[in-house]
Amino acid sequence: MKAYTYVKPGLAQFVDVDKPLIQKPTDALVRLVKTTICGTDLHIIKGDVPAVESGRILGHEGIGLVEEVGSAVTNFKKGDKVLISCVCACGKCYYCKKGIYAHCEDEGGWIFGHLIDGMQAEYLRVPHADNTLYHTPEGLSDEALVMLSDILPTGYEIGVLKGQISPGSTVAIVGSGPVGLAALLTAQFYSPSKLIMIDLDENRLDRALSFGATHKVNASDAQQAIEQVYALTDNRGVDVAIEAVGIPASFDLCQKIIGIDGTIANAGVHGRPVSFDLDKLWIRNIQVTTGLVSTNTTPQLLKALEGHKIAPEKLVTHYFKLSEIEKAYEVFSEAAKHQAIKVIIENDISPQT
Repeated sequence: MKAYTYVKPGLAQFVDVDKPLIQKPTDALVRLVKTTICGTDLHIIKGDVPAVESGRILGHEGIGLVEEVGSAVTNFKKGDKVLISCVCACGKCYYCKKGIYAHCEDEGGWIFGHLIDGMQAEYLRVPHADNTLYHTPEGLSDEALVMLSDILPTGYEIGVLKGQISPGSTVAIVGSGPVGLAALLTAQFYSPSKLIMIDLDENRLDRALSFGATHKVNASDAQQAIEQVYALTDNRGVDVAIEAVGIPASFDLCQKIIGIDGTIANAGVHGRPVSFDLDKLWIRNIQVTTGLVSTNTTPQLLKALEGHKIAPEKLVTHYFKLSEIEKAYEVFSEAAKHQAIKVIIENDISPQT
């Protein structure tokens, strides 16, 4: 089958690889229908995630059709259309019983495109299929469902829930990329009084306004951006600052705009240390949270989709075929140039017999 694989830092290739097989009774084999690219995939290709070995198939977001199931799989059968979670969960270990699927101890957590082969391919082996796959409700678009693999639960769990957004609160989201916009969409569940989006890209900021942001702030001048946020919050700073970029400058901006008794919720993927101003934060009663998505909110988000409370398909800006995945990476890696947020990649390769 065809798959997009990591080779070495700076190099990934679309190549022929062996079609995966069922390895355990709890596995399922899924033929991918649609997938996408995550910023984490770009980090991997740069060499920022050393656990990823040469030859690893990339990707951890997608939907597909069940091709085959292991003897212990009871919730799914051949032909079922499924949402594939970015996080695998055995459902039985210490962390799964706590609902922290990100740290499943039995071939679980974020392993697709990381520790095992991922979804930017024709086929995928899914461990713990009963707990990793979700039936797709009728009437929901493929684009919306793909967004539920990773970015929507990430923005919701690690940004909105950990940030403890409440009715009337003031919220700043630093980074108007896919995860930041996912946080913006789901923050509106809690009716904050102000949703301030901060970014360098005016196109993304304008898109954020169309998604429900109340204000936009361009961060090209950091000091001026800080002053704007304080002007919007009666000179108090925000109640919640969500970091959705993953670089030292964006984390530092959150430290500068957070108000007394506020929460900084870090949702960005950081590849290097940041300056942590504990000497200034402790006396202002600031809480800082971090996390890796567990996708334990996926059932809740599916219900929100069914009830038309959110429309994550609006995040999709570009469409490609699997055979065009190299072009898709080119566009996504230069997002500002192409005004890209999320791309959809459709499997256009004829099924193998």
